[in-house]
Amino acid sequence: MKYGFWLPIFGGWLRNVEDEQMPPTFDYAKEAIQSAEKWGFDTTLIAELYLNDIKGTDKDSLEAWSTAAALAAVTEKIEIMAAVRPLFHNPAVTAKMTSNIDHISNGRFTLNIVSGWWAEEAKQYGGAFTEHNERYDRTSEFIEVLKGLWTEETFSYDGSFYNIEDTKLSPKPVQRPNPVLYAGGESKKGKQVITSLCDAYILHGHTVEEAAEKISGMKARRKDAGREPFRSIGMAAYVICRDTEEEAQKELKRITTVKDTSGYVGFKDFTSKSELEQQIQLQDYSVSNRGLRPNLVGTPRQIAEQILAFEEAGVDLLLLQSSPQLEELERFSKQVMPKVEELRAALPKK
Repeated sequence: MKYGFWLPIFGGWLRNVEDEQMPPTFDYAKEAIQSAEKWGFDTTLIAELYLNDIKGTDKDSLEAWSTAAALAAVTEKIEIMAAVRPLFHNPAVTAKMTSNIDHISNGRFTLNIVSGWWAEEAKQYGGAFTEHNERYDRTSEFIEVLKGLWTEETFSYDGSFYNIEDTKLSPKPVQRPNPVLYAGGESKKGKQVITSLCDAYILHGHTVEEAAEKISGMKARRKDAGREPFRSIGMAAYVICRDTEEEAQKELKRITTVKDTSGYVGFKDFTSKSELEQQIQLQDYSVSNRGLRPNLVGTPRQIAEQILAFEEAGVDLLLLQSSPQLEELERFSKQVMPKVEELRAALPKK
């Protein structure tokens, strides 16, 4: 299992807690990633939203790509995965920017392809927000342009959404043939795009049983398409680690008690503009990305046992959220990571 975390760019992950003591500033983000790198974390995911979906649209948040470039220059080992939404980006310019940040990081920059779901944000920032399947058609062309520019000396493309002619991109990315492209999706169209064009698969938070079923299905799709296996299968999860189960459950109750709905402004678009496989309730939405569903809540041993169950289901990368981020990532690294290794070592050899 590899361990990653969502970079804290919104001021926290809890829609029901106003001040999580993790300000949405570059200084805090820098401290978080440099500390996590020392604690053994492998990846950070930087979400791309121009409005603050967690704390409310009038609150501060960091921009993903400029933050990623800055962090690439002050880290050494950790993978930096930035989300990119085609409805806001020119693919040729994005290919150039990606290559540049990949060189700054010496081959540690990857992308999370997100087709987009928030119509109000797109309206405010001029995004090309269209109906669901058309957004995925745009995404397909976007990825084809990226890969063409990264792998061919001169590349032309004539599509429904993008047209470029005799385009050169140099230098090419450090990673060959291309920086890893992660993506998640639950609709039939989304799964088709991920299966045919992406390198790695990311799930929202799921139960072990849900994750096992979905991963099995996506692996079968990949095999049927004649593609190599996914390079990684990740999953979002919110972690609450405490010395006792009672303490962990008390914290769970605290963060899921809805007091103010200002952080729920995107709930309607998220549930109506996306084609989701599980019905989402307000309690699920109280933590970003269905992070409570994996149930990484309890003592270090309970969480470690759950992690091993997800590993058995096919998850090889956890993308964690926690609050406050610095303190909880340190606790996870010192108490949960070693317990996972201890329990794994005690398992019968296959």
